[in-house]
Amino acid sequence: MSRTVDARGLLCPEPVLLTKKVIDQLPGGSIEVMVDNPAAKENVTRLCENKGWNVIVKQRGLDYILNISK
Repeated sequence: MSRTVDARGLLCPEPVLLTKKVIDQLPGGSIEVMVDNPAAKENVTRLCENKGWNVIVKQRGLDYILNISK
């Protein structure tokens, strides 16, 4: 199952809370999270890694795309 979280324009902790809501609902799969600031990128990455998910971060223009999988 694949999901997308568009958290661009949101300040922490909102991107983390939106991502946590999705990963808590999924036993595994893939999620694409889009954020537009370095703090959100770091905080969402930390959350996912602490919950056992793999994170690959790519930058697209001013946005960060986090590909999260388990």
